[in-house]
Amino acid sequence: PAGLKILEDNPEIEVDIRSGLSPEEVREALKTADGIIIRSATKLTEEILKGQPRLKAIVRAGVGVDNIDRAAATREGIVVMNTPAGNTTSTAEQTIALMMALARNIGPAYA
Repeated sequence: PAGLKILEDNPEIEVDIRSGLSPEEVREALKTADGIIIRSATKLTEEILKGQPRLKAIVRAGVGVDNIDRAAATREGIVVMNTPAGNTTSTAEQTIALMMALARNIGPAYA
């Protein structure tokens, strides 16, 4: 949300938040987009990326880019980026919390 606010606060950037789109709807939405930020559920296939002359960048909010056809994006001149360290701190915090829960038998105490 904080990163999204940075984009929304920039008067030169129009932010259009959509979720649950079908592949056809994604393809149609990209016709007017300069960039797209996606999570793992959105698949950007060659069919979706082909013929998107305005699209310049795809950003995967997360570690992997296996849901993006990188070869197709490259052919179309679209830059693909990800945020591999974006959730490192929260993952470490969760790990420590689970280790403490195991050490104190917190799970069985509330089962």
